[in-house]
Amino acid sequence: MAYDLSGLFTPFTHGPLHLASRIVMAPMTRCFSPGGVPGENVAAYYRRRAEGGVGLIMTEGTWIPHPAASNEENAPRFYGEDALAGWRRVVAEVHAAGGKIMPQLWHTGLTRRPVVENLYEAVPEDFAAKVSPSGYVTAGEKVAEPMTDAQVVELIDAYAKGAETAKALGFDGVEIHGAHGYMVDQFFWHETNKRADRWGGPKLADRARFGIELIRACRAKVGPDFPIVLRFSQWKLQDYNAKLAQTPRELASLLEPLADAGVDIFHASQRRFWLPEFEGSDLNLAGWAKKITGKPSITVGSVGIEQEMLETLFSPVPTTLGKFDKLMEMLGRGDFDLVAVGRALLVDPQWVRKLQRGAYAELQPYSAASLASLS
Repeated sequence: MAYDLSGLFTPFTHGPLHLASRIVMAPMTRCFSPGGVPGENVAAYYRRRAEGGVGLIMTEGTWIPHPAASNEENAPRFYGEDALAGWRRVVAEVHAAGGKIMPQLWHTGLTRRPVVENLYEAVPEDFAAKVSPSGYVTAGEKVAEPMTDAQVVELIDAYAKGAETAKALGFDGVEIHGAHGYMVDQFFWHETNKRADRWGGPKLADRARFGIELIRACRAKVGPDFPIVLRFSQWKLQDYNAKLAQTPRELASLLEPLADAGVDIFHASQRRFWLPEFEGSDLNLAGWAKKITGKPSITVGSVGIEQEMLETLFSPVPTTLGKFDKLMEMLGRGDFDLVAVGRALLVDPQWVRKLQRGAYAELQPYSAASLASLS
């Protein structure tokens, strides 16, 4: 079957950001950075995606300079001389291939390590070493004490330092991981933020303050012309059915002040990009982000691979273009501006080029074995 995918290969410009295509590599944790230091293999991994036609690469989540940020030793750090030298190499390789790249700044907050049969071993949790808004690891389960006000301010400073470092290293912007039940999202979500001070409150607009002050601090460090992207979601790793916002008005109470604070692009994470977010409209979450704020948005969620992530852990699945007619319809009418692709790009660095020339039969299948190496 032939698809008209030409819209994916048109340039995109927003302020100083100029992309050759609308395809974004979604941030995907790989854990191939021993001691948190990305090596030559990591630089080559990202360079291959730039050579393969990806318009913008979002790196895997990288730990901000905060002592409780990390829950995985081999995920990359964004501080320390060796780690930053590694990232400088990554930027140079991607730019040499004609690509654009942003780091994703990450803090896990109070979360459990994933335990999946045959893939991960259970690791004893040291909740005392972690920080969070209110000490809740999920809805109704308090396992630690809340951060103090001073600790919250210190955490914001760490994010701002990460953004400043991204600019100094020559990245093309920075993405803040504000999704999936990690630190920033723990402030947004009513089940994990029970604070009654300035960092909490009964309304989503109240709980937005941490994110707003974080973005303001980052903007102050990088100036007016360095792109800041915020990734956000309704769903959480702790609860796939969770909702930050039940209505467009409630979503606006979160996104509008974040846009005013300095977010340039909203990266709206859904598990299925084609699903409407609210009743009465066929706009997805990225569509609502753009409609509410007027800022560009990125859609993401099972582009190219429709199976659940857990399903793909145990058997290979083909890349599929079954929902691409819907994707192109949504992109064509301007619901969103960019399309982030995860697993399909993880397994196949030439995925974009193959789409562009219509070589669909050459698309590589995805399987858990793909996670074992940096292809």
